[in-house]
Amino acid sequence: MKGFLIAGTASGVGKTTATLAILAAMRRRGLIVQPFKGGPDFLDTGHHSRIAGRPARNLDTWMLSVAANKDVLRDAAQGANVVVVEGMMGLFDGKDGATEAGSSAEIAKVLQLPVVLVLDASKSARSIAAVLLGFEFFDSELSLAGVILNRVASERHFKMLEAAILSRCKTPILGWLPRNPAISIPERHLGLQAVEEADDSHTDDEQIDALAAMAEKHCALDRMLELECGLDPASSTIGAPEAEATSIRIGVARDRAFSFYYEDNLDLLRQQGAEIVPFSPISDSSLPADIDALYLGGGYPELYAEQLSANISMHRSIRNFVATQRPVYAECGGMIYLSQQLITADGQVHAMTGVLPFEMEMTNKLVQFGYVTVELMRDCLLGDRGTVVRGHSFHYSRITNQPIAATNYRVQYSLSGREEDEGYGLSNVLASYIHLHFRAAPKAAQHFVETARNTKILETLTR
Repeated sequence: MKGFLIAGTASGVGKTTATLAILAAMRRRGLIVQPFKGGPDFLDTGHHSRIAGRPARNLDTWMLSVAANKDVLRDAAQGANVVVVEGMMGLFDGKDGATEAGSSAEIAKVLQLPVVLVLDASKSARSIAAVLLGFEFFDSELSLAGVILNRVASERHFKMLEAAILSRCKTPILGWLPRNPAISIPERHLGLQAVEEADDSHTDDEQIDALAAMAEKHCALDRMLELECGLDPASSTIGAPEAEATSIRIGVARDRAFSFYYEDNLDLLRQQGAEIVPFSPISDSSLPADIDALYLGGGYPELYAEQLSANISMHRSIRNFVATQRPVYAECGGMIYLSQQLITADGQVHAMTGVLPFEMEMTNKLVQFGYVTVELMRDCLLGDRGTVVRGHSFHYSRITNQPIAATNYRVQYSLSGREEDEGYGLSNVLASYIHLHFRAAPKAAQHFVETARNTKILETLTR
């Protein structure tokens, strides 16, 4: 299996730019490229999918077991010519400072992926060699296959950097990328602008062309295509979709305001016999017909609060659906949308759907950040009491009132070690700030679909 992992010396060095350029160039060559993102990132995967033409997947050695990561890679890579994984943060950055747990380096090791390291050369000359030398010596078990120099000022600048690296380092140079404003992606408070926010397909095509041309001109793509992932490409243990007499349709909010989903979460729901039915809370006037459950993921509802608030008919449709007692699952932005109101950063108050008794407001700093372990403290939509599942928290908002709502989760935050009760339940609704990865506890998806199926059967019997 051909493949490699693109890592960085730190966050912000240009891993995503390099990854997108390489994906674009390989796609332009007619290759089938399967992209992955290391860590709990929703935004980069959207851009990967846009360019590769295949859904990008998340790999994560903290949220998921080694076996689950291998299954995700093998399953998604079926039919692809090459696997390209973008790492997260710096190569060795992970859950803590003392170990490689949850880092790109750990992903590369357990999946036997050679590493292509991206260095920001914008303010460097000979010192770039010292940085690379440190990465070469830090972990002798890691396969460092090459380096890409990013934000290089000119050909002359590259020659200076090249001379420094060749004089002291053993890692081959696989290319360099110049500064190019034409390929920049706007950023939000949660990271890059979501791919769903792009309005101009012509500009989008031009950007992809610019990325592909840049990689073709400056990077050794043929040498990258020789890199081998050492993982056995045998079929994964992920099962095929189950055949069920009672089909289940799950409405999934998917537009500029709601786009934060792990593709594997949706896959696991499909494997339990569910059909995923996308809809737009911004532009659709009502929910899709004949759906049996709702899944409202995260995203940027605060940026589209005015449009979401104005769509009164959708509010009514969602409240009517909730009244039927069919299951509803909401994460982060989805929970905000189900609240009474949202106060945005400019102080404006926007009415939301009014399903949950929460009043929400945006904050000017992260309220919670990092990996979490969730234990279900009572039976709920995602499983039986005692079920443990992992995920992450990342939000710039908070609940301002003290609502009366049952909690289903006991959440432990990995960075602070703090614990709190969360996972708000109100009849058939389960809502939380936590983004859960269902593959950390696959029975969560099974329980979700079974609840929807049983509710449907009961509804049919009582008619």
